[in-house]
Amino acid sequence: MRPAPKSFRLHIGLFGRRNVGKSSLLNAMTRQQVSIVSEVAGTTTDPVEKPMELLPIGPVLFIDTAGVDDVGALGQLRVEKTRQVFDRTDVGLVIAAAGEWGEFEKRILEELRQREVPAIVVLNKSDIAHASPQLIETLKAANVPWVETVASAGRGMFELREALIRAAPEEFINAPPLIADLLPPGELAVLVVPIDKEAPKGRLIQPQVQTMRELLDAGCCFMVARDWEFRGALARLNRPPALVVTDSQAFAKVAAETPRSVKMTSFSILFARQKGDLSQFVHGALAIERLRAGDRVLVAEACSHHPIADDIGRVKIPRWLRQYVGGDLQVDTTQGHDFPTDLKRYRLVIHCGACMWNRREVLTRMLCCRQADVPICNYGMTIAYTLGIFDRALEPFPSALETYRRLKACPTSP
Repeated sequence: MRPAPKSFRLHIGLFGRRNVGKSSLLNAMTRQQVSIVSEVAGTTTDPVEKPMELLPIGPVLFIDTAGVDDVGALGQLRVEKTRQVFDRTDVGLVIAAAGEWGEFEKRILEELRQREVPAIVVLNKSDIAHASPQLIETLKAANVPWVETVASAGRGMFELREALIRAAPEEFINAPPLIADLLPPGELAVLVVPIDKEAPKGRLIQPQVQTMRELLDAGCCFMVARDWEFRGALARLNRPPALVVTDSQAFAKVAAETPRSVKMTSFSILFARQKGDLSQFVHGALAIERLRAGDRVLVAEACSHHPIADDIGRVKIPRWLRQYVGGDLQVDTTQGHDFPTDLKRYRLVIHCGACMWNRREVLTRMLCCRQADVPICNYGMTIAYTLGIFDRALEPFPSALETYRRLKACPTSP
């Protein structure tokens, strides 16, 4: 059985000063020697990830970080890596030696609060010193749960697991659907899956697999066809499918061959809805109209990969945008968890479907764009807009389609 991918896991970040026992806590929680434990401060130099099953929550991902009080040039790089973990944390553990609580811990707790991320304070090394009554009263007044532990001896782990179960966000327990709500049980979806140079040999990519699995769970049927087989596949059906989902790169061909009465969208747009805010992406797509030659655009890829000829993010989307704008654009690309802190230089951010990420990180990036007043769009929605089939691609999502039509009719409306 394959383990659950990271995108399905509750991300639990471990934050605190150096040498407060973060690595010992991770080892005790997972009952494995995951992180190196040492008396030397700063032993953990990069985030360490450990997936496990935490019942009744299910699959989780613990992320042990370097101490946020690290110093020096190398220390600053470690702190930056730790800060990136905030972007994808669903629940934060603020770890302190039980007798110590200061500005570092307060800042971590405030950072999580501003991001609306549930936090649990872990007062470790409680065999050496206990937290002050004033700190306990402060945490109670702020409604912040706290647990005393001795991680090196495995004490307090049951109480910490209980606190984690209570802190798990509702949106994780009842995650938004990908496709199951778009067609009734028993109906048929046709999935168009091109097999090209970017298709992994001998397997399907995560968006396709996840879509198929959810359709099966919902009691729906599906047919899979390559883009050049799509017309023939439709002809074999005795009645039209309820929905067609295509790889965004085949949007134009599939849209032309799908009967107008059949709703159609792309895998990327399905993930835009599940991972992010479809309404904000609609606003971002309309910003394409305001692009002018010479403008700067950021293309953000969640997964690190070696670009190939005609790469979707580095070649095709920039080409379609330039054709739509009628001039050259400056296009920057980021990969993985790297994301610019200064977004104001960009006129538009275009993000991939983030199928391998948790929803928290995508929403964090969307929030960063809102704060910088920079529109953000999604790969599939960008492609549909530049090809002139945006309203068609949004038909399965009535509220997003209504937002688009309202904004088109009155561009100055919020």
